[in-house]
Amino acid sequence: MQIKAKIKQAFGNASESYDSVARLQRNTGKMLLENLPEMGRYGSVVDLGCGTGFLIEELLRLSSCSGVQFHAVDIALPMLIKARNKLTRSSQIHYIGADLEALPLAGQTIDLAMSNLAFQWCGDLSKAFFEIKRILKPGGRLLFSTFGPSTLKELKQAWRVVDDYSHINSFYSALQLTDMLQSSGFSNIELKTGVFIYHYESVWDLMFELKHLGARTIISGQNKHLTGKSKLQRMMGVYRKQECDGAVPATFEIITVSAIL
Repeated sequence: MQIKAKIKQAFGNASESYDSVARLQRNTGKMLLENLPEMGRYGSVVDLGCGTGFLIEELLRLSSCSGVQFHAVDIALPMLIKARNKLTRSSQIHYIGADLEALPLAGQTIDLAMSNLAFQWCGDLSKAFFEIKRILKPGGRLLFSTFGPSTLKELKQAWRVVDDYSHINSFYSALQLTDMLQSSGFSNIELKTGVFIYHYESVWDLMFELKHLGARTIISGQNKHLTGKSKLQRMMGVYRKQECDGAVPATFEIITVSAIL
């Protein structure tokens, strides 16, 4: 199965469990909105990789958003259905099932493009940035969060002790993101980096949460070899050496970016 199909399936399967384990997504979403200038200037907003609709739900609470037209975009149809059921009272939202690298939106029609922890799943992020450039009006804003290179560094380190394969996806650095945005025609690029460290009772609990967030592919990396049970147990034994006060840590580096077209 191709990687895009796997991602679509993984997030579709996670739609029912997503909200129950999405504490990181909620925290980063709130952090993202704190960097958003007054909403009164935006008439049309697209949420790219909207999931179950958290960002739009938060914005709908603002009186300044009463006249805003929202477009909720996600590759996984079950996520869109979940968002629509949650936000059923709002007629301001247009739901779109689409790949972020091929957006079915007319050019120069969007004032603000937002995305919370979705761009790391793009196969070609530069292509997604060019698509966003196409749909944004001149002077439009792109505001997003994504994982940085230090994400799940403890899990990466534990796997490196076991074998030489890449079990964890790689993530772009702030410098790489800046270069891609500049190449795509964006300017006034502002980046902030923050670190969230969560603690889990076991490595299984961490992996369970990743699975139920739809992020199962995050722990596959480029490893095309089957991971046997013995290797998995060895990895967890190594990881447990980082335990503190009965819990294992997991680091999530979050890069928040604002850019103007």
